[in-house]
Amino acid sequence: MTAATVKDGDTAFLGHPKALGFLAFTEAWERFSYYGMNTLLALYMVNQLLLPGHVENVVGLPVLQGILEKGGPLSPQALAVAIAGLYGACVYLTPLLGGLLADWLLGRTPTIILGALLMAAGHFLMAFEQPFLLALLCLMLGSGCFKGNIASQVGSLYPEGDTRRADAFQIFYLAINAGVIVSPLVVARLAHGVGWHWGFGAAGVGMLISIVIYLSGRRLFPSDPPLRKRGEMKVDRPAMVRSDWNRVLLLALMVPLLAASVLGNQQIFVTYLVWAEKSADLQLFGMKLLAEDLVSADAFVSVGCLAAMVVFWRLWAKRFKEPDEFGKIVIGCLFGAAGVACLGLGAMLTPEGGKVSVWWLLAFHLLNDIGFANVLPVSLALFARAAPKAIAGSVIGIYYLFLFAGNATAGWLGTKLEGMGSVSFWLMHGVIVAAAGLVILAISPIFRRVLNAEPTPRPATA
Repeated sequence: MTAATVKDGDTAFLGHPKALGFLAFTEAWERFSYYGMNTLLALYMVNQLLLPGHVENVVGLPVLQGILEKGGPLSPQALAVAIAGLYGACVYLTPLLGGLLADWLLGRTPTIILGALLMAAGHFLMAFEQPFLLALLCLMLGSGCFKGNIASQVGSLYPEGDTRRADAFQIFYLAINAGVIVSPLVVARLAHGVGWHWGFGAAGVGMLISIVIYLSGRRLFPSDPPLRKRGEMKVDRPAMVRSDWNRVLLLALMVPLLAASVLGNQQIFVTYLVWAEKSADLQLFGMKLLAEDLVSADAFVSVGCLAAMVVFWRLWAKRFKEPDEFGKIVIGCLFGAAGVACLGLGAMLTPEGGKVSVWWLLAFHLLNDIGFANVLPVSLALFARAAPKAIAGSVIGIYYLFLFAGNATAGWLGTKLEGMGSVSFWLMHGVIVAAAGLVILAISPIFRRVLNAEPTPRPATA
């Protein structure tokens, strides 16, 4: 399938190409597995793996612990948060490697399949304590091969100027969150009711389902760009010109700002669940919640917010001028800042020795997810649109560096929670997210001129 077939009327999936459906459900099951494992990770380390009688079993952990404690000894909670942050960061660093692998050696589709197989292996290895670090390595490398390339395939379904591309990424994220809603409910109850390793095993099964769906729709996906010719150094693909490199430079400069804009969101799988388990009153209408249930609640609210934002901006555009990608990202930052500030405000208003009401946590999720709906899918659509075709996979890899930086920062800051206290910790995050939005607002006029310019005609290649 090529972009031309989209023009010819392929609208079989919600007005979009049929291939989008296969890609969306592939990603939904991959996210089921990833977020199921990620939901358990920090809590598993705090409540079992890093405790005496278990921590000694983990191969290679003393080496990693020595590296993470260069700045001083870490408590078990701080060590767990640091590992979770480092893992989450590397998951979003490896898409750069995956993009290079797809662009220059294997092609997108084989690289995605390789990544899915590595992730499945990693999930099943998590069922054992000894290969814990090997499992994390498999998951990091597999996710790197998978994530950027499947997002690039979504973007390549549409020709230049097709306004459905941004909507496609909204639909893509809706499918992702549908998987995330179910995943924590399943894996958390297996983990707490039967054993942690059963929860990780369920995540592995989800990854196998993802592989089957992807292979079933493979014939519908866009053809991979030509690879390097065997025995030659030249590449049979469009040449890069100066305007292309200018685009890449500005997109790269967006990375640290985007990292700061999602710092509160990225804490959900690093520090937030550990904090909520100890510091929040997880009672809702008389029901006792697990900390992991907050992830399902977040995904449920996120689905509603993503759908609402699609509808809202379509209705808004009928009467007013719709904000471009930069405008929506700034709006998202302000909502995200208000959301994470709710955690600090809730802690501030809680009597000493008491626990923060779950309603403050739900307010965080609502406001944060409104912000999410205007930052992550919109920024991904921006990168997919502005990326030079010759290195599209690599540019999407650069995009995911903002989540690498966000998770790394979240892990580093998470080690400070015990010393700072809840109020200062969460209010600090709110200030950082708001500041990122204001900086993006200030620089957006310059970035618009470059990224919205018509592509420069390319010279013929040999």
